[in-house]
Amino acid sequence: MTQYPLSGLLAGLLLVLSTPVPVAAADRADDVARWDLLHDMYFKDRPVEEAGGRIRIEAPARAYDAALVPVRVEVEPSLRLKTLSLLVDKNPVPLAATVRFGPASAGSGIETRLRVNEYTNVRALGETQDGRLLMAEAYVKAAGGCSAPAVKDPQEALARLGRIKVKLPDTLAPGSPATVQVMISHPNSSGLQFDQVSRTYIPAHYIQSITIRSGGQLVLEAETDISISEDPNLRFSVVPIEGGSLEVVAHDTKGASFARTVPLTAGAGADGPAL
Repeated sequence: MTQYPLSGLLAGLLLVLSTPVPVAAADRADDVARWDLLHDMYFKDRPVEEAGGRIRIEAPARAYDAALVPVRVEVEPSLRLKTLSLLVDKNPVPLAATVRFGPASAGSGIETRLRVNEYTNVRALGETQDGRLLMAEAYVKAAGGCSAPAVKDPQEALARLGRIKVKLPDTLAPGSPATVQVMISHPNSSGLQFDQVSRTYIPAHYIQSITIRSGGQLVLEAETDISISEDPNLRFSVVPIEGGSLEVVAHDTKGASFARTVPLTAGAGADGPAL
């Protein structure tokens, strides 16, 4: 039996451990190729720049629930965006939402919850007032979010369909930015969920647009798709107007419309239907 010096064995082991794993390299190449495809699909030949801290995206590195992944996008206050797009690279429908900001918006950051179908990059792309595209990204480890069964009982979800809850801060002053949360009761069925009773796939049925106004002025318009979670949830900033109201209107893929208006006063809307 041939004997090898211990130092030689250690050197060989270190060499193996320090050698990049081909699968990881292949994954990186796949990520780059997928982004190139998405870039061409959604943004054509427009150049995309790294945001470099001007836009930041926060998401859990490993999601607790792949069907309810919290995502927060922070935007430098001096950077007023025209639009903000959220993409989940490896989802069946990667473009989760495109948000257009209006004059009543107090900033371009948002928070929401996404479905994540497999380990993937999640991206926030902001369009500046002069037409530049800035991108930030986060890598999320999650699987099965688009096909995960609904949390709520189907009959319960149907009974509460379209109910809107608006949460305002405890202190609120006209002209001062305030953070508002809007929640819409809706199953947001992706079309990929399997009904164990009927043994068929549940048809896609989801919120596809949300429009929010303050005192008649646009805060934001969001076009959404199946990558937004069950019971869509948006948190954003608004500039309240003296004596004004916050108006929320949503439309789903079956042509239904849902609306709620609450006065822009501290604590208003907190008594809305629980989601």
